[in-house]
Amino acid sequence: MLQLESMIEKLKATFYNSVDFVAREISFPKDQYAILCYYSSMTNVKDVQDIVNTLKVQTTFNEKDWDATTATQKESYNLEKLVEYVCQGYAVLLLLRSQEMVCFTMPNLPHRSPDEPINEAILRGAHEGFVEDQDTNLALIRKRMRVPDLIVKKVTVGIDNKADIYYMYLARFANQDNLSALERKLEGIKEQADGLYTSGQLNDFIEDSPYSPFPQIMNTERPDRVFANLSEGKIVIMTDYSPTAYIAPVTLFSFYQSPDDFNSRVIVGSFYRMVRIASFLTAVYLPALYIAIVSYHYEILPIELSKKLKINISEIPFKPIVEALIVEMIIELIREASIRLPKSLVQTIGIVGGLVVGDVIINAGLVSNMVVIVVALTAISSYVVPSVELNTSVRVLRFPFMFAAALFGFFGIMAGFLILTIHLCNLSSLKSPYFSPIVPFEPKKIPQIIYRKKHSRSTSQPSSFDPKGKKT
Repeated sequence: MLQLESMIEKLKATFYNSVDFVAREISFPKDQYAILCYYSSMTNVKDVQDIVNTLKVQTTFNEKDWDATTATQKESYNLEKLVEYVCQGYAVLLLLRSQEMVCFTMPNLPHRSPDEPINEAILRGAHEGFVEDQDTNLALIRKRMRVPDLIVKKVTVGIDNKADIYYMYLARFANQDNLSALERKLEGIKEQADGLYTSGQLNDFIEDSPYSPFPQIMNTERPDRVFANLSEGKIVIMTDYSPTAYIAPVTLFSFYQSPDDFNSRVIVGSFYRMVRIASFLTAVYLPALYIAIVSYHYEILPIELSKKLKINISEIPFKPIVEALIVEMIIELIREASIRLPKSLVQTIGIVGGLVVGDVIINAGLVSNMVVIVVALTAISSYVVPSVELNTSVRVLRFPFMFAAALFGFFGIMAGFLILTIHLCNLSSLKSPYFSPIVPFEPKKIPQIIYRKKHSRSTSQPSSFDPKGKKT
């Protein structure tokens, strides 16, 4: 009994005497003693009690007599392993006489229902989304992809705080070079990361150029979007603590495609895809063009418009770049406030920011009417992007172009355009060209950027690789 009591005290000390850690004595005939330990906050207490009742009526310990789905494995006692199992939500039975331990799967981890993601709402189609439970997420994918060659693999990373990373692909379509590149990066995470706490950490390890403003991995919480990309030969990465799925390799144009494109008619889906691509140019270049024209190139405007514009800005005390920055910062402040405030106040802050603040700064003569129009159109264009991560990148990109236009006019914009194009040409996603099919130039795939084919034919996204068995 002394050994039993000392072992219980040792286990409680190992778990720092946490109030939700339970280490209890279990005795059954023939003086066989055991200790059952678990976190009450992570296990199903009713199932634990059923185990206790089962043990008390047995004359000998024999794990084969129990439900095979409950008892997972029996192995020699190891304190480090015991801690790992308990922290994962298992109940561990420690047999003192044989110095063995048995793990039972009875997790009671909280998770929400698979509701539609807030950031990826669509008009038509499925309204399910991933949750923070990996078994539920895999079920949502396999419900749609009922084939045996959907391969799911797991990599465990971290030293103190272990995390499971799952990656999946279709064996008949996945490109082996992309797969090898991903596996090398995941092996690198094992060596460099103590643990994963946020999705941004995983992005930093997997992306080829983490300092680029452009995301090289697509994030989604939609099972139907994962299904579509798996069918195109892409690889999906998920973690056991986040509802976000990461898709790679991708191209820049992948971010401008939405499930609504394929739920709408061909002409309608193609039209709105073209609108989204055009919005990229508007969101990045429109403020810079306004600053360049007002500062250096009035002559390109019609005479009447040029006169009205000069009169409009003649009494403004700031230069065009300062005007634009003032309005841009107000827009960004409103956006940040809308994210942080309760939903009941979001509409209020929009009205206050859009009407009151906008009207006041114009009447006060701090900015002109034209710059408010330009910045408003720019903000609307940036929000057209279906991808949240590229949306953020586009909003940041316009500031360097604004400064270039203020310093050098059209020449500065063209220099920035060349630098941006060179950067896109050098980017890659899992070692595959990011700017495909522009670079490398593939004329047959370029129409797919703006045009959705009918469903009776291939609907593959323009990709930077050639999936096995796919003909585009």
